[in-house]
Amino acid sequence: MRVTILENKYIPHVPTPKQARFLLEPAKEAMYGGAAGGGKSDALLMAALQYVHVPGYSAILFRRTYTDLALPGALMDRAQQWLAPFVESGEVKWSEKHKTFTFPSGATITFAYLQHENDKYRYQGTDFQFIGFDELTQFTESQYRYLFSRLRKEEGFPVPLRMRVATNPGGIGHEWVKQRFIIEGPSKGRVFVPARMEDNPHLDQEEYERSLAMLDPVTRRQLRYGDWDAEPEGEKFKRSWFEIVSPSDVPRDARRVRYWDMAATEPKPGEDPDWTVGARVAEKDGIFFIEDIRRFRSTPRKVEELIRETAEADGREVEIWMEQEPGSSGKIVIDHFRRKVLIGFTFRGNRATGSKETRANPVSAMAEAGNVKLVRGDWIGDFLDEAVQFPNGAHDDQVDAVSGAFEVLSRRNRPKVKARIFS
Repeated sequence: MRVTILENKYIPHVPTPKQARFLLEPAKEAMYGGAAGGGKSDALLMAALQYVHVPGYSAILFRRTYTDLALPGALMDRAQQWLAPFVESGEVKWSEKHKTFTFPSGATITFAYLQHENDKYRYQGTDFQFIGFDELTQFTESQYRYLFSRLRKEEGFPVPLRMRVATNPGGIGHEWVKQRFIIEGPSKGRVFVPARMEDNPHLDQEEYERSLAMLDPVTRRQLRYGDWDAEPEGEKFKRSWFEIVSPSDVPRDARRVRYWDMAATEPKPGEDPDWTVGARVAEKDGIFFIEDIRRFRSTPRKVEELIRETAEADGREVEIWMEQEPGSSGKIVIDHFRRKVLIGFTFRGNRATGSKETRANPVSAMAEAGNVKLVRGDWIGDFLDEAVQFPNGAHDDQVDAVSGAFEVLSRRNRPKVKARIFS
């Protein structure tokens, strides 16, 4: 069953050609936008409204925070404007508590947010035939992918399952969104409908052009032209310095170190604590391979369990090092891990000296020279996002762990280890 958008009385204006292409797209997964001003939010809201005439249809639209969701002119506010006449007449019901519109058919559209990583679990046990993300690059990949588990319907239900997103380049999720839709998209059946402000006749384009002209060059390229290759470079690291290689490219007899930067802080609502990070780095003939990065936030006891599990997964051939804090308390922590947590493994503490930025300088120099490789894995995006913002970003735990591993691997008189193949 497919109803043309012109038959939907809840949408107050005719879609642009680009919006119409997005609305009639049969693929399960599609992204709209790229540049600012292309009518992204309208396209997303139109798509959610397409099947509200079907009994049992359920749609949900996400922004990252409630503040984003409730801003004047944002998605929820726009929906309230569009549907105001029908709410006033009693035809459509609005629940302020649940942020949900209910239509005469019984179909619903809900507005929600995923501010914290674990917020995604609030939707366990719920079914949606439409899931939309506005400004997808503000979300984590794990949040997005988890919501596919909520995209389902009963056999014979006359509505297609659709995951629909809208976004500009930039933001914390830039790399994974680019990888999913721009790089992998065509081969994976994921559709990208690019749109610029020239595709939106409802916009005062001349005035908006003047506003965008005030932005820095990188942000302007992202928002004005939807340029996914326009990315700010950091003071210490540039994305282009890191070659991504396969596990088989790492020499079998390379020396390997897992270096831990500790921050055993359990996450709490409204806070953004540091991470406990363990970087596994291999070195052979002056070439360094960052093979894996594990990071987590939890209680001290859970952190110990995860570090032990990581050690067992790495194998006993991998040396384990941990940054040792100054004073007796640092010695106590190292002794505890040696005797209680990592017994049977090659484990040492490392007294780091100098600032984090100073310790990162050798890594930066080696990366610029092309001597630092990244071994393909799902951790790479998070690492590069942090590295290019270092030392001015919100976090530096991954860079610090990698710096510690480099320091250890660069020392002379290194112990020989038995070769092991990693995959």
